[in-house]
Amino acid sequence: MSSKKKKKAALYEKLRAATNSNAKKVDRLNQEIGTSSAPQNSLPAQVTVQTLEKGFLINVFSEKNCPGLLVSILEAFDELGLDVLDARASCEDNFQLEAIGGDQNQGHDAQVVKHAVLQAILNWNEGS
Repeated sequence: MSSKKKKKAALYEKLRAATNSNAKKVDRLNQEIGTSSAPQNSLPAQVTVQTLEKGFLINVFSEKNCPGLLVSILEAFDELGLDVLDARASCEDNFQLEAIGGDQNQGHDAQVVKHAVLQAILNWNEGS
């Protein structure tokens, strides 16, 4: 086999290995997404986050009372560097939170904030 053909064969082998490696990574990520989205469906609360001019409008609702959940969510805001500019919370018969969070870093998007709130709910749910 000539040197040129050996190089070509080696490149094809590297390409095949990289393609297989990437395919395995995609499969693994798809599995992780599948398993991480399943628990969110069983979460005791619904979360929506809307982007405002200088922050976010965060709504969290649960049909049941969730003692300690407000603290967990506020800790998540703090970790993100969100200042609570205005908030209304009800923890009587159900849990309801509407908060306007100002982004100090101005580097977050609504998905990051929603993920942090969902993670706080998951952590709270596991601890209760």
